[in-house]
Amino acid sequence: MMEAEFWHKKWQSREIGFHLQAVNPLLTAHFQWLRLGPGQRVFVPLCGKTLDIAWLLAQGHPVVAAELSVLAVDQLFTELGLVPQVTEYEALLHYRVAPGDQCPGLEVFVGDVFLVSAELLGPVDAVYDRAALVALPHTMRADYTRHLMRISGTAPQLLISFDYDQQCMPGPPFCVNQDEVQHHYAAHYRIELLDSVAVAGGLKGVCPAQELVLGLAPRPAQ
Repeated sequence: MMEAEFWHKKWQSREIGFHLQAVNPLLTAHFQWLRLGPGQRVFVPLCGKTLDIAWLLAQGHPVVAAELSVLAVDQLFTELGLVPQVTEYEALLHYRVAPGDQCPGLEVFVGDVFLVSAELLGPVDAVYDRAALVALPHTMRADYTRHLMRISGTAPQLLISFDYDQQCMPGPPFCVNQDEVQHHYAAHYRIELLDSVAVAGGLKGVCPAQELVLGLAPRPAQ
């Protein structure tokens, strides 16, 4: 289960340094690696109110996302200028804007991502993990990666991660280097390092870090 109180306090106190004020340039530089066609659906776990969603929608891709904070999701839809329908699924809220002239379709499940089932999520063509894996402590990452593969049908992933000395800073974001990504995903994906970029000024201005972009291509079924 997610550490809900920790993240709710982050949003309530506006400690959201992880929220970029622009579309992530690593997304725009490497999104084509996924080779998605028009209208193919992208899942964004632990989305916050990322501007990356607006960019994905502008490319014509329906987006389904998950986020723990209702405050973040309310701000996301307000900043997009979209008015969602909101329904309840037990412990989850479901925000939805149907496909139309303004939007190819946007859905966000609000609550614990571990409560989002494959049936609720529906088919997805790709996963964009921009801040989910690195937000979770080591003790949760194996459960998360198994859950993500299960609900997404082991869809291709574009994964953004960080590599730095974890002793330098406690996180989040946590250090999840390429070796750890291999540990979690190599049995099901071929993993390609697409880019490694030094974090300008260091991570949170504290320690040197590399931001990694990894492409995860599903292995053929045996």
